[in-house]
Amino acid sequence: MASHSSISSEDHPVFSYSQFACIGSGFSAIALGATLQRWYGITDIRFFDKQPQLGGTWHINQYPGCACDIPSALYSLSFECNPNWTRVLSTYAELWEYIHRVARKYDLVDKMTFGAAVERCVWIEDKGRWRMWIRQKQTGQVIVHECQFLYGAVGLFDQPRELEIPGAERFEGPMFHSARWRHDVDLTGKRVVVFGNGCTGSQIVPAIVDKTASLTQVVRSKHWVYPPIDEKVPLWLLFTLANVPGTMQLQRLITFIKMEVEFIGFGDGNFAKAFRKKRQRQVEAYMRAMAPEKYHDLLIPDFEVGCKRRIFDSGYLKSLHNEHLRLTDEPVEEILPHGLKMKSGEIIEADVIVMANGFKTNEFFLDCEIIGRGGETIHEHWKSFGGAEAYNCESLSGFPNFFLLGGPNVATGHTSFLIAVENAINYSLRIIEPLLQGKGSVAEVKREAEEEYVQSLHHALQDTVFSTGCRSWYNRTVDGKKLWNASAYPWSQTHHWYSCLFPSWKDWRLSGQTGKNKIVKQSHTLTRLLTFTAFTLGMVYWSRKNPNTVLASLLAQPKTILPWLAGAAVQSGTEAFAVIRGAWR
Repeated sequence: MASHSSISSEDHPVFSYSQFACIGSGFSAIALGATLQRWYGITDIRFFDKQPQLGGTWHINQYPGCACDIPSALYSLSFECNPNWTRVLSTYAELWEYIHRVARKYDLVDKMTFGAAVERCVWIEDKGRWRMWIRQKQTGQVIVHECQFLYGAVGLFDQPRELEIPGAERFEGPMFHSARWRHDVDLTGKRVVVFGNGCTGSQIVPAIVDKTASLTQVVRSKHWVYPPIDEKVPLWLLFTLANVPGTMQLQRLITFIKMEVEFIGFGDGNFAKAFRKKRQRQVEAYMRAMAPEKYHDLLIPDFEVGCKRRIFDSGYLKSLHNEHLRLTDEPVEEILPHGLKMKSGEIIEADVIVMANGFKTNEFFLDCEIIGRGGETIHEHWKSFGGAEAYNCESLSGFPNFFLLGGPNVATGHTSFLIAVENAINYSLRIIEPLLQGKGSVAEVKREAEEEYVQSLHHALQDTVFSTGCRSWYNRTVDGKKLWNASAYPWSQTHHWYSCLFPSWKDWRLSGQTGKNKIVKQSHTLTRLLTFTAFTLGMVYWSRKNPNTVLASLLAQPKTILPWLAGAAVQSGTEAFAVIRGAWR
C-alpha cells in the first residue's frame, strides 16, 4: 500500500460536502449517478478521478484494436439502451462516446473533478461522515471533502502489472503498458516486442503487425480462442432498433439469455462437464484450423474451457500467419538496451516494447487508504479474512455507509460486468433507502454476516471450473502461501440479481439520527414476485410438454441448474416485462 505520510491525520478545513461521493468516473460511477436521479431524484453527488477525463477503463485503454468482448447490447446500461452500436463488439471509441452521452444526459460531468487522486478516506464516527483527502495532480494541493455515503468505483483493472524481468530500466526505446499506450510512438517499420497473449494482446497483435518490420510476441500462458462473434450491425437492424419500440429491450433480453446459458459450463456436475467438453472440442477444432500448425503446441491449452477468461478471435489466429510475426514461449532472461536476451542466449532486437501483461487483480485500493471504525484500514480488514472480499461483493463490516462497485468477486467468465454493477448499485440504494427516508443515518453490515457470506462464496468457488487447476487472473497467491480468488463470482448473474433484489435485513445494522422523510420510492416488489411466479411456472409447464428439449434436460440437473434457472426466470421475466412496458410507452 502506498505511503501517505504527507497527509496529516489532523483535522483539515472542509472545503466541500455532498451527500454522496464516488471514487472514479467510469461506467460504475455514471450508473450510480444516473440511478440516484432515476430512483430518488438525488443530484447531490461528487465524483473524483485521478484521470484527466471520464470513462474509467474506456478512457485509459486506447490501444490499437481495443474493443469490448461482450456484445454491446448487454455491455451497456439497462435503462439506457443504445440503438446506434455499429458493431456487435463495440470499439473503445464508441463505448467512451456512449458513456459520455449518458453522463451529459444526467448532468454528471459538472459534478466530476478530474486529475484528483483520492489518497485517504476516514470514517468520522461522531459526525457519521466520510472525510476524504484528495490531491490535485497538477498543483499538488490537497483538498478535503466530506460525504455521508462513499462509493468506490475504481474497478478491477486499475493498476497495470509490472514486467518482472531484470533490465527493464536499461531499455533505450519506448516501453509502455497497453493501458498507457503511447500514441506519439509510430510503430511503422519498427521492431516490436509484445509481452502477453490474453484478451488485450490478442487484439493488439492483428492491429499492428502489418505496420511493423518485425513483431515478436512473448507468450507466458495459453488461452482458449473462440470463433469470432463480432460483425458490423446491418442498416436494417439499426433502423429497427431506433424506430420500433421494445426492440432494443428484446435484443438485450435475447443476448442476456444466450450469454447466461454459458454459465451452465462453469459447474462441477456431470452435465456441466459434458457441456465444457463439447465446447472445448468446438474451440480446439477452430484453433487448429485457423492457427499455423507450428504454433499449436504454444497455443492450445491443456486445461478446461472456462478456467480462464475466454477470448473471441478478432483476427489474432489469422495474423499468426504473417511473415513479420514470431511467437515464442521461451523465457526472457533480461532486457537489454536494444532488445531481449532469451534463456537460450539468443538476442532479439527491439525498438519498442509493449506490455500487454494485464493488471494487478485480486487487489484493490493500492494507492488509497480507506480507514473505517477504530482506525482499521481496509487492507487490515481484508488480511483478517485471508484476502480481498465483501459481503454481497460490495459491503464491509466496520466501514459504514461505504459500498464497492466492481469490487471483490464480481467478475464473470461468461457475461457482462455491467449487470453486476447495476445489481450492486440497486442493492446499495435499497439498503440506504430507510436512511434517505429519515429512519437513521448509518448503515453497516454485521461482521458475522460478512464472514458467513465469504465462507459460502469461497466454498462455492471450489465447485466451479475456476478451481480445476489453471493459473489465471481470477486466482492470485496471498502472502506467497495460498491461492485466493477475489475476482470470480461462483454463481450466475441472475443469482446475483436476485440476491440484490431482497436485502436480508438481519445482516444489517441501521443507526444514527432520524429525521423527516426525504424521499418516497415506489415499490415494484409485487410486480417482480408475480412476474417470477408466472415465468417460472410457464417454463416448467413447457418443459414437461417438450421432454426432449435442452430446458427439460436442465431441469433434470437440480443441484447445478435449478438455482441458475430460478434466477434466469426472474431476470428474464423482468426483462420481458420491460419489453412490454417499453412498447407501450
